[in-house]
Formats: sequence, C-alpha cells, structure tokens
Amino acid sequence: MKKTLFLIGTFSLGLLLAGCASDHVLHTTDGQTIVVQGKPKVDEDTGMITYKDIDGKEQQINRNQIKDMNSVS
Repeated sequence: MKKTLFLIGTFSLGLLLAGCASDHVLHTTDGQTIVVQGKPKVDEDTGMITYKDIDGKEQQINRNQIKDMNSVS
C-alpha cells in the first residue's frame, strides 16, 4: 500500500514539474525523494552534492546517500 502511494505521489510530482526542464529529482538510499531546482553540483574532492531545494535554500548531501538522480523533463 505504501509503495503504491509513493509511486502515485512521485508520478504526480513529476507531472507537476513537467514544465520545468532544468529541475532534478534525487532518490536517496533511505527512500526519500528530493526535488531540486536546477542541476545539482557535485564536489569531486569532498563527495558532497550541493543543490537548491524547492524553497530555494542551498542544501548539501553526501553522494553515497544518493541512489538515483534524474532530470525532470
């Protein structure tokens, strides 16, 4: 049941963001979905990914915590 609701929510979010070609969606290893404004930047030295969240705040996450990163087109 939870997987079905998660898939429906993710699909709906993707449809809402379909007009924003430069946005990305990050899927973490613990099951979170993060919608990112623009393209995330990867720091090869530290392994950190820097991105702007939906509210425009700059955030960072370790690359090891990211399972999948997709562009929303």
